[in-house]
Amino acid sequence: MIAPIRLVPLLPVSIEFVSSLAHPLRSVFHTEIIVELPLNNVLNTVYDNSRLQYNSTDLIRELLKRFSPTSSKVIGITSVDLFVPILTYVFGEAQLNGTAAVVSTYRLDNSIYGLDPDPILFFERSLIETIHELGHTYGLYHCKNQECAMHSSTAAEDIDLKSAILCEKCSEQIEIGD
Repeated sequence: MIAPIRLVPLLPVSIEFVSSLAHPLRSVFHTEIIVELPLNNVLNTVYDNSRLQYNSTDLIRELLKRFSPTSSKVIGITSVDLFVPILTYVFGEAQLNGTAAVVSTYRLDNSIYGLDPDPILFFERSLIETIHELGHTYGLYHCKNQECAMHSSTAAEDIDLKSAILCEKCSEQIEIGD
C-alpha cells in the first residue's frame, strides 16, 4: 500500500464536495484517504492584490506548515483562483515526489466561461485534476497518454479528454497495489 492521502478543504470550498472525492481517489490510489477538518484562514495569507488571485506555491508552503512532512500526502482543495508567477492561472500545483499539492476548482466550473453549470462534468474535472496533482507528489511526470490523468492540461477542455484513472505505465511507477 502507498502513502495515505489527506484531503484538506480550504474554505470556501464545500466540505461535502471534498469528501465526495475520497471514494474515487481510494479506487485509483488503493490507499487510505483521510478528509481533514477545513482550514478557513489560510487563503488570506496567499492572496495577491495585484492579480486578484491566490499564489499556489505559497499555499503549498502554508499547507506544509500545518501538516509537517510525514509519510502521508496532503492535498488542499479550494474553489478560489490560483496562479504561479509565470502563468496566468493554474488548476493546481504539487511538489514533485514531495508531500503537498493543491487543486483549485475555480476554472473547472462551466459557469465562469458563461456556460450552463454541469455538476457531473465539474466533479469529473475536479477528480481528474486531484489525481493529476497527487500523481506528481508520488513522482509522476506528465504522461504522453492523452487519456491518462497525468497528461498535461492547459484548458478545462483538455481535462475533458482525460480519464479519472492513471494509465498502466503511471500506475506501475508508483507501485499501486492492494
